[in-house]
Amino acid sequence: MAGRFLSLFGPLSRFMPEVGAPERKIGFNEKLFWTAAALILYLIMTEIPLYGITGQGWELTYLRVIFASNRGTLMELGIGPIVTAGLILQLLAGSGMIAVDFTNPDDRSLFTTASKFFSIVMTGVQASAYIIGGVYGALTPGVTLIIFAQLICAGIILMLLDELVQKGWGIGSGISLFIMAGVAQRILWDSLSPHGPMGDEKQYGAIIAFFQTILTAQPLQNAFVRINTTGEVQNLPTMLGLITTIAVFLIVIYVEGVRVELPISFAKYRGFRGRYPIKLLYVSNLPVIFASALFANIYFISQLLWSRVGQPLPGTNFWIDLLGQFQVIPATEASQAQIVPVGGLVYYVLAPRNILEVISWPGCIRALAFTGIMVSFCIIFSLTWLEVGGLGPKTVAKQLVDSGMQIPGFRRSGRTIESVLKRYIPTVTILGGFLVGLIASVADFFGVFGTGMGVLLSVGILYQYYQLLMQERVAEMYPALRGVLGG
Repeated sequence: MAGRFLSLFGPLSRFMPEVGAPERKIGFNEKLFWTAAALILYLIMTEIPLYGITGQGWELTYLRVIFASNRGTLMELGIGPIVTAGLILQLLAGSGMIAVDFTNPDDRSLFTTASKFFSIVMTGVQASAYIIGGVYGALTPGVTLIIFAQLICAGIILMLLDELVQKGWGIGSGISLFIMAGVAQRILWDSLSPHGPMGDEKQYGAIIAFFQTILTAQPLQNAFVRINTTGEVQNLPTMLGLITTIAVFLIVIYVEGVRVELPISFAKYRGFRGRYPIKLLYVSNLPVIFASALFANIYFISQLLWSRVGQPLPGTNFWIDLLGQFQVIPATEASQAQIVPVGGLVYYVLAPRNILEVISWPGCIRALAFTGIMVSFCIIFSLTWLEVGGLGPKTVAKQLVDSGMQIPGFRRSGRTIESVLKRYIPTVTILGGFLVGLIASVADFFGVFGTGMGVLLSVGILYQYYQLLMQERVAEMYPALRGVLGG
């Protein structure tokens, strides 16, 4: 039975926008069609500019890839509000602060309604933070309302697109699909772009800059570390970043395949045996998404407070300095004005994306602090997701027993199987959280394209989509196996 908190959302379920589940069997080709339609609509929204903005203001460049957002468009907020709302509710459920039984259809329905409600609320909160924080410069009250309404509507549409894919009309998850598209777009742009943002002809993609360096007889190191005419290091795509991107892809693909396989047998069919795989990345890449959501909100809140108290200089307000110190980089003919964190907590939850800064002083301290924070939170979120996501030893043991399986050499009981699983699952969860946090943080130090988090997520998403596509294809060819495959 639903807890008191979830019961509050019962009356709201009638008013929440919803995509109904299909009442008929959806074929493989039709699922591909709806998945592609959702992706195309998302990409169109990333190119439609917000009505009413003048192009002035500050550019928030951090963590845009992870949240599939694009500056100044309907996808300004991306999936950030949806992920943040889901993070809050999952943590409340995992800690026991709200009662929810995920095996109960009524509880699941109320939990989904609560997720939608908080997604819309977080969209409004983040839209307000962008507007109040001066991202779009000075606005009149009328334009402010128009921009706010556009962001709210775009957030609801994105939420429905995700639901469309997840409800069975499409394949996989809409959020995963949008993240993968954003990362692929960024990698392609950083590799082959003939010019940078705002038409700056000096900003080239890494591969084009590499050939430009060779053709103009410049030192080859200029293609690996981009330095301007004044000797300052530029945070532009480099061949070092491209090589690191390829290396991270290969590392994550290898890690995805590492697993511990426990022998299992069917109690009713002696001699019929199989293996239960426990992957090294047991909880997948969810810890990275949750950590990204947390860091992004720290950035938004600190920037908002800093701007609302008059943009104080470092050392003039203790509490603002503790949360985040910023510096304004004026606009030029080639780029928007930007605010850059230079101190406080927010400075240490954003990765330095330049290897020269990482090996210098005090940049190395920032790099070590960021790595420690990222790894710690990935481990914490990995352990939290064990129970929230139904992946803990007790839950898995119950599922195996209910399926008529046992571990050879052990009694067929939930406690016995649970004791065996406890030897592996907690250890693998901690080690997996440590690895994804380490890969995501260190990759950024070398300027990896699409950010380390983005590449890490993309490989996991591609792997999941490969499995889903093969499963759907087999179920289409052999309908009798649909029940076994979970279709």
